[in-house]
This record gives sequence, structure tokens and C-alpha cells, in this order.
Amino acid sequence: MSDRTVSDVIVAGLSSWGVEYIFGLPGTTCLGLVDAIRRQEGMTFVKVRHEEAAALMASAYAKLTGKVGVCLTIAGPGATNLITGLYDAKMDRAPVLAITGQVKLQYVGPGSFQEIDQDALFNSFCVFNKTINSKEQTIELVTLALKHALVERGVSHLAIPNDIQKEPLEADIEPMEGRVPDFRISNTRLIARAVGLIEESERPVIIAGWGARDQRDNLIRLSERIKAPIITTFRAKGIVPEDSDLSLGVLGDVGTPMARRCVGDSDLLLVFGSSFSEKTNIPRKRTVQVDIDPMNLAKGFPIELAILGDCEVVIEQLLDRVGERKTQTVSEDVRTEKREWRDQLEEEADSRRAPLRAPFIFKVLREVIDPDAIITIDVGDNGFWFGRNFLMERQTLLMSGYLATMGFGLPAAVAAKLASPDRQVVCITGDGGFAQVMGDFLTAVRNNLDITVIILNNSELAMISAEQMIEGYPTFATELNNPDFSEYAISCGGAGFRVEEPGELKDALEKAMGAKKPAIVDIETDPGRF
Repeated sequence: MSDRTVSDVIVAGLSSWGVEYIFGLPGTTCLGLVDAIRRQEGMTFVKVRHEEAAALMASAYAKLTGKVGVCLTIAGPGATNLITGLYDAKMDRAPVLAITGQVKLQYVGPGSFQEIDQDALFNSFCVFNKTINSKEQTIELVTLALKHALVERGVSHLAIPNDIQKEPLEADIEPMEGRVPDFRISNTRLIARAVGLIEESERPVIIAGWGARDQRDNLIRLSERIKAPIITTFRAKGIVPEDSDLSLGVLGDVGTPMARRCVGDSDLLLVFGSSFSEKTNIPRKRTVQVDIDPMNLAKGFPIELAILGDCEVVIEQLLDRVGERKTQTVSEDVRTEKREWRDQLEEEADSRRAPLRAPFIFKVLREVIDPDAIITIDVGDNGFWFGRNFLMERQTLLMSGYLATMGFGLPAAVAAKLASPDRQVVCITGDGGFAQVMGDFLTAVRNNLDITVIILNNSELAMISAEQMIEGYPTFATELNNPDFSEYAISCGGAGFRVEEPGELKDALEKAMGAKKPAIVDIETDPGRF
């Protein structure tokens, strides 16, 4: 009999498709798979403290790298705990493969211990969802699961019964080459039309979304060529340095006034890789839109020109054809407003106030953070203030976009450091979001990941309090009783720093970033807004 098992074939196949990390928890119904991971060269099993964190890590890893993020757990409660993180991947179009164990085949159906209907559970949101009911199905179903995740940029799920995992199988899953199409497509005729629209316009504006995240240099070249300002969505914040002359910052709820004014005054929008979220609120006007997803094109209303294609290919073809504009398209009013906005942000960063105000925290952070850092943010007031008051240089931002789930920041930081070990990784979170996943700070410690976690600790679910106030409700059920998070970090084996006065902040941040181990900076902040 063969020494190889179905589990060995699956894990080796994942490795051949470029999978290096699998996030999850071992348990009765996935032990065969876990042991195959242990024996697979070049594969690391990242053991988490909660399955939600495993799925969020897989989602963040996929968003950052474009590779398939993989998470693994048991049948029943392990599978149900994955759902929030998998929905984050689904809604932000990140390729993720969830693998769950299942009870033995002969026990499926009558409701045995930890048996749930996993097919029904995952059907509502997966692009591919199957159970491997025989070893003969292994090669085809694993390959299809990986292909669907990559091609459809969504979540695939495979359930593998415990007994099937251990069946002998002598086979190999073919590597990715030749199985996934080349997405670098564009249409020459449509490019010519786009060039004509650009050259006819007097006030074009470039809006860059997450789908154009790798196009910093090309976007800057196009902006300089046609004298058009660059505005980004929140998820794409930092695609171009926000202090550059042609950058007007973010459009949307946490955006800048000059971005909204310039978009309103424009006569042509060039939108690259944006899904037209209502949080961005791109207006209905003459638009050229480029996206790799045909369902994002003209998503909410008719537009002038929709180009299905890869942003890199399309922008490069535009650069080859479009002429250089001689006249400036950004009005002096907009330039003045930009200067006034920067002055306002500087004024808001009051260095005398205690508890510390968020604008001051982000001003100091900008002074000490690496310009090439990866920044992961959580959901809540911490994300609002970051979007509004932190000016990006060349940093990369990771966030939970459409799902906007609390607890994303810490798992995303763990995944980011694994994916990019040579880059500084900083997590911005609140006391509410961090407490939901704080057990997985131990995962960072166990894996020697020198991430810096900055907690804006206001002992409150401050965004919810603000929403209650806006809607005329009294403040209720938003107060939080917190431990000393800096002491928690130390007790876990990391580094911890507590900040209560403005003069302590810079030194604490610098020490945390230089600690060479996971670190928490617990900052006492003011929950009030202006």
C-alpha cells in the first residue's frame, strides 16, 4: 500500500500552487490534514487561538499578496467560527480557501457528534463548495477549489471527512501554471475612445481604488501627463503619497473637502479599480471606468466608457497614446483649500491635551513610522481618525472594507508580517476591536513576529456612542472596562508600553517599533469628537 494519503496529496497540491501558510486550529476531524502539513516541506501551520482570527488572517494575506489564503479547522464549531473572516474575504473579493474536517462518512446524516450541514452553511457565500466523498475526487475538487478562488476572487470551501483524509492515494495535483487564465487584458478600440475623452476634457480627475493598488508609478505618470489630480478610495489610501502636489487625498466619508470639491467640478472621471462603494460616493457624471471585474463596471448607473481589463495594462496603454496637457487643471481655489486643510489637521494635533486626541497620535506616528510600512487598521473611531488625519507616504493599508468587521486589525498584522517579514507592520486598533481577538497576540509572540499594535484606548465603543448621539438616542451599552493592555503584552511575552501624557508618546512608539518582538502601545485617548 502507498504511504501517501489523501491529506498528503492535498497539502502537497496546495504547496505546488504557492501556498506557504495555513492558518487554523487542529482537532479531531482534521488531524490527518494537520499531520500532512507538519510533514510538508515549505509549509507552515500557523496555530491561532480562535478560528475567526484564522479566517481573517487568510483574508488579509490574500488581499496583500493576491495569492490564495488558506484556513483550516474542524467540523461543527470550528467551521461556524470561520464565517466572519470568510465573509470579509467574500465582500472584499479576496481569494481564500477554507478547509474543514467532517465526521466520518458513515456518520454523516443522523446528526452525530459535531456534525452540522456544512454544505448548507457555506453555500450562501462561497464561489465553490464541495465535500470530498471519495479519494478519487481529490485531485479534481482541490484543483477546482483553488481555481475558483483565484479566478472569481472569492471563497472556496472543501469539507473532508475524517476517514477520507487517511485513505491511501498515490497521485499529484498539477501546479497552477496553465490552469489559471492571464487577466492582463484590454481592448485597443476602447483605449482609443478613452484617449479621445481625456483630450476633450478640461478638468479630468483620476480616482484610484484598491484594484489599482500596484500602480503608483503609472498613476503618477498619467497624472503628470494630463495634469489631473489623483484622489483615492479609503481602501486605496496611500497608493500615491498624500503630500504630493497632485494628490488630493481620499474621497468619501473620511475624505478631504478638496477631493469632494474637485470631483464635483470635474468634467471627466477616470476611475481605476474602484467598486463604487456608497462610502466613497462617486457621483454620476462623465466617467471612464477600468476594472477586471465586469460586474463592477457601470455598477450603479450608466457611464460613458467601461473598459474590462487589468489596470496596469490599460494605464500603460493610455500613457503610450495620450498627449501631454499644457494647462493646469487644478484650480487655485482647490490648491488653497488643500493648504487650509493641511493647516487644520496640524491645528487639530494638539500636543497639550490629556487624554491624548487622535489627531495628535497620528501626527506623531507619521514622524516615527517607516515610509514603507504595512498598516492594518480596525473598525471604529480608530479607523475614522486614521483615514481623516494620517497622511500616507508609501505605506500599504489593509482594512476590512465592505464587511467592516471589528477585530480585523490584529489578525491582519500577523498575516502581513508573515507575508512580508522584512517590512515594518503596524496595527491601529481600538480597545473594543482589540479585545475581540486579543488572544491572538499570543500567536504573534509564538511566531516571533515583531508587529507593533497601537491601541486607542478610550474605554468606550466611541463610534457607536457618536452614532447614538447623531440619531438622538442616549448613550447606552458602549462603556468598556479594560485591563492594562501594556501589562497584558508583557505577560504574553511581548513588549508593552502605556501612554497617558502627550510627552510619552513618541518615545513609547519608538521603543515598541525597536523592540524586536510583538509590542503593544496602550494609549489613553479621548472618545470625544469635534
